[in-house]
Amino acid sequence: MAPLKTFTNPILSSGADPWVIFNDGYYYYTHTTGKNLTIWKTKSVVDMKSALRKIVWTPPAGTSYSKELWAPELHYIQQKWYMYFSADDGDNKHHRLYVIENTSKDPTEGDWVFKGQIGDVTDKWAIDGSVFENNGKLYLIWSGWEGDQNGEQDIYIALLKDPLTVESSRVKISAPVYPWERFGQLPAISDLSHVNVNEGPEMLKHRNKLFLIYSASGCWTDHYALGMLTADANSDLLDPGSWHKSAEPVFKQAPENGVYATGHNSFFKSPDGTQDWILYHANSAPGQGCGKERSPRIQPFTWKKDGGPDFGLPLSTDAMILLPSGTK
Repeated sequence: MAPLKTFTNPILSSGADPWVIFNDGYYYYTHTTGKNLTIWKTKSVVDMKSALRKIVWTPPAGTSYSKELWAPELHYIQQKWYMYFSADDGDNKHHRLYVIENTSKDPTEGDWVFKGQIGDVTDKWAIDGSVFENNGKLYLIWSGWEGDQNGEQDIYIALLKDPLTVESSRVKISAPVYPWERFGQLPAISDLSHVNVNEGPEMLKHRNKLFLIYSASGCWTDHYALGMLTADANSDLLDPGSWHKSAEPVFKQAPENGVYATGHNSFFKSPDGTQDWILYHANSAPGQGCGKERSPRIQPFTWKKDGGPDFGLPLSTDAMILLPSGTK
C-alpha cells in the first residue's frame, strides 16, 4: 500500500496553546495540560497521536507554581533545553513565568531542573512567555497586567542577560485597541464583566523583518484571533515606536469551514526546510470557549510580496492537506 500523502486536522483530539520545535531530525511538541509539563517526540508532526509522550516535570504541591501550568514552550539555547511556562498557587492573580533546564541533547531524556521564576523587577501577573534571539541578543516576550488587577492583558518585551535572567525593564509594545481585539464579555457569574486581551506572543522572522504574532480577544469567545506587530530586525526592539500593529487580524475564525476561536500559535519548518507552517488551536463549533474542546491544527502558509506572512483561512477538518515537504 502506498504511504499516506495527505492528512487532516486536528493532529490531536485536544490540546490548547500548542508549541513545536524541530531539532536534530525530531519534532518536539508540547501543550497545556494544566498539571505538568509533557513532551511529545516524533519525526512526523502529523503523526502526533502515535508519538513518544513523556511527562518530564511535575511541580511539587504547595508552592506558588503548583497549579494552572499554562502555555509551556520548549527552546534550545546555547546547547541546553529550556521550558518556559506560567503557573500559580490556585489563584489566577498569582500567575508568573517559570523555567526549567535540561543539559541533555534529547529533552525527553536526562534531568529537568527547576530554575525558578523569570521576570522583570515589577513582578506583575504574567503568562505566555516566549524567548527569541535577534542580532545576538536574547529577548523575553509575554502577556501581562500593567498593574495588580485584571481587566486587560498587554504584550511586554524585555532584554535577557541569559536564558534565566531578565536584564532590562519591561516595555509594553501592544495593548488591545482595535474592536477585534476587545471581544471579552464574561458570564455574569464572573467577578469581572469584561477583559480585553493581547496574549500568546510568538516571533516569526523573515528576511530583515520581525513579525510578532499574538492572540487577541478572550479565548472564551469565538472571536479569538491572531494579530501582528512588525519591526525592522535592526531597530531598537525595546522602543515601542519600533513596532507597528496591523489594523486587521491576520488569522481568524472561519465559520464557513467550521473553525472557531483560532489562536495561540507557533511556527515550524517542514523537515526539508522548504515550507513554513503554522500550528494553532481552534474549536470545531461555536461557543466551546477555553476548555478541552480546543484542538491543535497545522497548515502551511506563504509570504506576501511586501514580505509579510499570508496565513489564509483556517482549514476545515475535512480538508485533505499535503504532508509537510520531506516527511518520511
